[in-house]
Amino acid sequence: MQTLRAENLTKTYGEKTLFKSLDFIINEKDRIGLIGTNGSGKTSLLNVLSGIDTDSSGEIITSKSYTIGYLRQHPELNEDLTILDAVFSGSQAVFKTIRHYEEVLDRYSFNPEDPKIQKQYMDAEAKMNEEDAWNAESDVKTILTQLKITDMQQKVGNLSGGQKRRVALAQVLIQSPDLLLLDEPTNHLDFDSIEWLQEYLAKYKGSLLLVTHDRYFLDRVVNNIWELSFGKLYVYEGNYQDYVQEKADRVDRAVSAEHKQQRLYKQELAWMRKGAKARSTKQQARVNRFNDIKSNINHLQLDQDVDISLGQKRLGKKVINIEHADLKLGDRVILNDFNMLVQGNERIGISGENGAGKSSLLNVIAGKLPLDSGTVTIGETVRLAYYTQQMEPIPGDKRVINYLSDVGQHVTDNQGNDLSITELLEQFLFPRFMHGTLIRKLSGGEKRRLYLLKLLMQQPNVLLLDEPTNDLDISTLTVLEDYIERFNGTVITVSHDRYFLDKTASRLLFFDGNGKIEEHVGKFTDYLAQRNAHGKPAQKTSDSDNQSVKQTTDANSDQPQTKQKVKLTYAERIEYDQIESEIEKLDQQREQIERDMAENSADFEKLAKLQKQLNQVQSESDAKMNRWEYLSQYADE
Repeated sequence: MQTLRAENLTKTYGEKTLFKSLDFIINEKDRIGLIGTNGSGKTSLLNVLSGIDTDSSGEIITSKSYTIGYLRQHPELNEDLTILDAVFSGSQAVFKTIRHYEEVLDRYSFNPEDPKIQKQYMDAEAKMNEEDAWNAESDVKTILTQLKITDMQQKVGNLSGGQKRRVALAQVLIQSPDLLLLDEPTNHLDFDSIEWLQEYLAKYKGSLLLVTHDRYFLDRVVNNIWELSFGKLYVYEGNYQDYVQEKADRVDRAVSAEHKQQRLYKQELAWMRKGAKARSTKQQARVNRFNDIKSNINHLQLDQDVDISLGQKRLGKKVINIEHADLKLGDRVILNDFNMLVQGNERIGISGENGAGKSSLLNVIAGKLPLDSGTVTIGETVRLAYYTQQMEPIPGDKRVINYLSDVGQHVTDNQGNDLSITELLEQFLFPRFMHGTLIRKLSGGEKRRLYLLKLLMQQPNVLLLDEPTNDLDISTLTVLEDYIERFNGTVITVSHDRYFLDKTASRLLFFDGNGKIEEHVGKFTDYLAQRNAHGKPAQKTSDSDNQSVKQTTDANSDQPQTKQKVKLTYAERIEYDQIESEIEKLDQQREQIERDMAENSADFEKLAKLQKQLNQVQSESDAKMNRWEYLSQYADE
């Protein structure tokens, strides 16, 4: 059994101890969710386990053959490579074998009569067989397709930040290491890709340690929760729901024990103050016990909730009215004769395809992006705050308290009381010793929390939230959800976080792409269930996306051109020979599922499960057909 054992792991950052003397074992098949407040050291622990961070103490013990794959929050990819080349640029042995084979094949194609090259080709082919590397390329393309990356010859440098993360995720998944370390793997994924990733990880043969804010994802993927709190690691068996109950029980026990210690301390203090004239051995033992109690009293540390109790300005009846809006970005249609009336106290959730225009709609409302035609009318009493996905630049050499002082020296809470900047920072879990800290020393999540605080200090009555769950810890999200519930204003949220949308939205807009927008009233998960029940296929990359890539390529036509493809590689020939039978098997599966659906038409629960299976099979069949069409162009060359 492959295991990783950590002994006495300790990591400090400046004057802050992130974790101290941690001991744990990760066993084969473990599925672990790592949670904790922003700045508690979650990413630092992943960095230490992956070997990236060597500035720590303690020991990590594994076998020599043990492999670790790590998806970082901000992955580093060579921007000059194509997507496929970037995925295969990892250091794993199978990647090296594939790259070597492709290099030898290229030489062999130009000079097949050279005996030396023939020998190199035969050796490379034998190595591919030995490591079962033939399916790797096909597996990579399947994974990238599920992550909504279809044009795999794009340069990494032309991709958005979210697309780069998906390429990095594909790279680490195809490595199939003994231990997968995933830092916020659902960021920048739409719900189709999140559901696919859930199923993929559920079947994963190795171990998994992940950091995520997605509570539904935790519920469906992990079987253990590790909580990092005040430098200690608390282990809970089960998924996120189990953790919530067990954590509450642990805190109750800790508070009860602390209360008993305090009561005992008071009793012993009263006895000590009596000042007995003669101390017997027995009495001296009691003095020693008092000293022990005194040294341990008031040492209970519990994670505090973020307190969001700020006041806000009155909002009138007229909020936002969009009429006959048209908007195109390049060749992509974002809005097409779009109409939307937003009233006071509404809770609107926006989700859908990546690149379909969700953030663009928020930018239109915020006045950052003009329409091609149509009108946007904002009410006179509207005081708008926009929590953007790409956070505004914050000077790293600025101190935390000075960043907020730019907004004002104090604000009022929802009871009308004045709050100083110092009090406000403490409510948002920035203790006094951090108020003078340089912002560059904060974690990514702490910076996002500080940015959120600055926006709320402006006391808005309309909130625009673009992917607010990215980089915020679960505790902060829980309180933000509660704040939105009590917020006496309008909230419009773009998100793919199913849990967050279920808690904060009652009216939904779903962007299907090319200007098509569906509206639904109710919970987000109910909407997804209805889509699945009606057999809505997984979304595909639009032709306009592919066209924009072509335009980028044409624009760089003065760059050195790569050799034009004229024939299948050996691996592609193997794939092409197998793909028709694979498509036939999928067609047979589809026909069988359709027969099962006909036989169970009265059983709604079973019908929903069968429909989900049918959607999956149809999606796989479509992907295989697209791949077959591509390969067939070169099959007879």
